[in-house]
Amino acid sequence: MAARPARLRVWLLLHFLPQVYCEYGMVHVLSEKGSSKGKDYCILFNSQWAHLPHDLGKASLLQLQDQTASVLCSPSDVPDGGFNNQIPMVMRGNCTFYEKVRLAQINGARGLLIVSRERLVPPGGNRSQYEEIDIPVALLSYTDMLDIGKSFGSSVKGAMYAPNEPVLDYNMVIIFVMAVGTVAIGGYWAGSRDVKKRYMKHKRDDGAEKHDDETVDVTPIMICVFVVMCCSMLVLLYFFYDHLVYVIIGIFCLAASIGLYSCLSPFVRRFPVGKCRIPDNNLPYFHKRPQVRMLLLAVFCISVSVVWGVFRNEDQWAWVLQDALGIAFCLYMLKTIRLPTFKGCTLLLMVLFVYDVFFVFITPFLTKTGESIMVEVAAGPSDSATHEKLPMVLKVPRLNSSPLALCDRPFSLLGFGDILVPGLLVAYCHRFDIQVQSSRVYFVSCTIAYGIGLLVTFVALALMQMGQPALLYLVPCTLLTSFAVALWRKELAMFWTGSGFAKDLPQPPLVIAPVNCPELPKDSNVPASEQDTEQMTNPTLHVKELRGPTTAAEELADTDTKMDQSEISAAQSEEPADLIFCIRAASRRLGMSPGSSGSACRRVSTLGNSTDWSRKETS
Repeated sequence: MAARPARLRVWLLLHFLPQVYCEYGMVHVLSEKGSSKGKDYCILFNSQWAHLPHDLGKASLLQLQDQTASVLCSPSDVPDGGFNNQIPMVMRGNCTFYEKVRLAQINGARGLLIVSRERLVPPGGNRSQYEEIDIPVALLSYTDMLDIGKSFGSSVKGAMYAPNEPVLDYNMVIIFVMAVGTVAIGGYWAGSRDVKKRYMKHKRDDGAEKHDDETVDVTPIMICVFVVMCCSMLVLLYFFYDHLVYVIIGIFCLAASIGLYSCLSPFVRRFPVGKCRIPDNNLPYFHKRPQVRMLLLAVFCISVSVVWGVFRNEDQWAWVLQDALGIAFCLYMLKTIRLPTFKGCTLLLMVLFVYDVFFVFITPFLTKTGESIMVEVAAGPSDSATHEKLPMVLKVPRLNSSPLALCDRPFSLLGFGDILVPGLLVAYCHRFDIQVQSSRVYFVSCTIAYGIGLLVTFVALALMQMGQPALLYLVPCTLLTSFAVALWRKELAMFWTGSGFAKDLPQPPLVIAPVNCPELPKDSNVPASEQDTEQMTNPTLHVKELRGPTTAAEELADTDTKMDQSEISAAQSEEPADLIFCIRAASRRLGMSPGSSGSACRRVSTLGNSTDWSRKETS
């Protein structure tokens, strides 16, 4: 019973305390001389004092009077002649918003701009004060006030207005193309390189770049450790943002340099110049004598990262470098990290799905300010002393003119995780496509599902007007689509376990040169027709004595059966020190026509290490 009065007091406080409305607006400033173009500045206003027009053409263009030497808390602060049809700019402090705006209205002002050195807060009051005041009042930052004086001088005019926010900004199209393109290219590249490495070992002309082909298979334990690290890092960034943000910036510069090098190196290797190597030395890395062209590429990639790191806060063009480095980093990660099974893909996506939803939708109920930890960290805390932003996002400036773009969010953001996590599933689908020879149906369907999930994210963002966890929409779209395709093709068991990636892929045919192969004698006790049938259905590996020419009926052999050691004898030929091993291969394996057969011979010298492969075809 004791808790009921307390609950009643809380209910009364919530329902009877004055509510302060906070809205973003703009003040359009231009010189009275008309010698320069106008410029918009952000203002924060409370529409309960007075509404602002939505169209600049309907807003009154009035003279801005600089009164920042006073705070306008007493009649003595009012200049001689008052503020007749003017908008005074006064400093914040020493009295309430109501006292300032009342003095301004009494002395003929048509509006009031309160300049604040601190964080902008909406000017509040009570209901009776709102009814008494009929001129707009808004807060302007001290930095913007200084910029107005520097750009336009002392004789300026201004018009306050609040245009409607667009449903969707056009920059979403750019973000969509970058995200879907990165996922498609990264998934295709990762899958192709992974399968290609199972067929052959690449011959490299530079041993220093062997790490380019290295991949990391993700295990369930690694997934759990990764998620715990993500949660810990996000919480640490929320509480110690100003200290850790520089660590993240440094890591991004290093990783982006490596990613850019990895993406550009295949193209640079095609250049016919710069193949010479540096001289012998004992320096780290350089002792491997890299090619000059690859060394120049490394210098270029590091230089791009350094340029971004120095000019990262230049909003006019630095975002282009950040997006380029970010895309290169994502492609590198998609190529390096490999999920070997659909079971692992499902585990990773579902765990990060819960992680994303929790830190966007649940954490506002746990923080004092009611802000989402994810959104606060991604966009940068508003009270940050450094005003630095995390670089682990794709960012594109808003193309529509709006108060939100000017005041709070000048860029639209998409985190790297929203590209990498579904991209790993797309890469797995491409590898599986090649394994089962499905004409890339898994890869194409998963990529389309990612694009649809991203479009759903943009729609939710427009409807809710708040930051959205993209994985909330991307994970169901990609996972369910891949599952449905595997179920439809009746390949779900193989798709779930990823069976066959290491051992079931067909081996490429041998590339061999024609030489003469020995003749293998027939078994006189078995009819020739039965021998031919046995060789077609169960080809075997034979090592026999060299005797005369080869016949077409004896050309087929099985490479999987053990050799009968009793059939091995010394070769009676002009080269007694050499043994000739003849591998009889089915015409289907060697790609020959059904009416022909062939044999492949390997000559092993007993006097040396040299070997050669030979093949003879007979019709």
